[in-house]
Amino acid sequence: MTFNSENIIQEIRAEFEIVLEFVTGAEAQIATADRIERRLFRRLLDLGAKLLLLFFVIRAQNCSREPFQKEDGQTLPYHDERKRTYFSIFGKIPFWRPYFYKSEVGEAPLDADLSLGTDRYSDFLREMSEYLAVYVAYSKDADLLDRFFDLPLSTRVIQQIIDADAEDVEAFYLQKSPPSPTEEEEILVIQADGKGVPMVLETPAEPQVRLGKGKKHGRKKEAIVTTVYTTACAPRTPQQVVDSLFCQDSDLQEAPPEHSRPQNKHIWATLDGKDAALDRLAKQVAPRQGNHIQHQVALCDGCEALQSRIEDRFPGFHLVLDFIHPNEDLWEVANSLLGETNEQREEWVAEKTLQMLSGKTEQIISEFRRLAEDSARSATQREKLTKTANYFERNLPYMDYQTYLAKGWPIASGVIEGACRHFVKDRFELSGMRWTQEGTENLLRLRAVAENDDWDAYHDFRKHQRHTRLYDTPFPAQDALEVLAMDPSLVIVPTQGSCQYPLVA
Repeated sequence: MTFNSENIIQEIRAEFEIVLEFVTGAEAQIATADRIERRLFRRLLDLGAKLLLLFFVIRAQNCSREPFQKEDGQTLPYHDERKRTYFSIFGKIPFWRPYFYKSEVGEAPLDADLSLGTDRYSDFLREMSEYLAVYVAYSKDADLLDRFFDLPLSTRVIQQIIDADAEDVEAFYLQKSPPSPTEEEEILVIQADGKGVPMVLETPAEPQVRLGKGKKHGRKKEAIVTTVYTTACAPRTPQQVVDSLFCQDSDLQEAPPEHSRPQNKHIWATLDGKDAALDRLAKQVAPRQGNHIQHQVALCDGCEALQSRIEDRFPGFHLVLDFIHPNEDLWEVANSLLGETNEQREEWVAEKTLQMLSGKTEQIISEFRRLAEDSARSATQREKLTKTANYFERNLPYMDYQTYLAKGWPIASGVIEGACRHFVKDRFELSGMRWTQEGTENLLRLRAVAENDDWDAYHDFRKHQRHTRLYDTPFPAQDALEVLAMDPSLVIVPTQGSCQYPLVA
């Protein structure tokens, strides 16, 4: 079965007249805006389906039926018209196009000219479902598409689309040009941290009516989150930092100047372990080095495994203990010694924070050890004091905050802490979720593309890579401008292929 373009054009014109009547006729004079808007949206989707079908029919009609010569020189004669279903945002569009066949080798050249993939889902539909899945559960994604577009995509299909389209993310970032030095600041900052992802058990546990104490339905695997960005030097005094932390009047707190905020921030996360995460971070850092970078700072919490690996892989960076972690320890010590409701607690923490930022952390360590030796202290208090003193002592080489502040370096890893919460926890720890490693990795890749503001550029790159893999030919000429806009360094060779269709210069 094939379609006649003239018949479709007549149907479209008739349908458009119906739409005009719908918004100008008698019913529209008494209808509510909501009723008109909803029904008009559905009618426009139906009209879009007919217009898209017309597009495919005309392209198929304009295709040559003369013998088709493949890239390897093999010539295939015209065989018949073959059906293909295109699942678009307007619904399923079936169309027929010429098929060439000889000796168990068959090909539909129009597929290459239209840059179609191996499955039936349109790139627009793929991107829409993927962008939703980046931020909401697959079930909610499917529900939104079904409710508003009448598109019945299952969660399994959404997962398959994500798995396929995440394939080229690594290649995209390897070829992406680094930011221009004119768009960078003078401090190059890297950060790394971990966040657990609930995983599906490899060996399913026997079903139980009620789990025992400490037992869980799944286990967690650590996702290592990394980021690299530049920021401007922002010298400040220890007292200024304390004032900003403990000032209760928000009107007195100044917002950080625009130039001191992270510039060209790149976020990534993986379940492949610390080594893999930091090896990839090194590949992102190297192209951003240059004479415009005056300082290199690595912010990390007290995880020894991360600290040692960062020092090994980034010898030119100054490792800084994220100030928020020892500051939180001070609050915990204050709660243990004074109690959470004690009015002196905040003043005590502010005083110790000022000491720590002023290069007097060794005094705090000595005081905590002395207090821990006091027999009047409870076992819990002694344990907390000793643990904090040990943590501070081990990290002393990375706690020279007075120097860091004078140089204008960042001392808090808010960027990575926020990434762990937003990038990982807020998506992967929704109620009842359990993940496979492959599913997690693929979604993390697409979340990185979205969060790094590379969505459009990546999908242009992905389509180019898919076309090259499937057809081993350059992009159709009508897509050349889009590809060049994505990456001006690419060399696009326009080709007309087998279809009699005007090329776009």
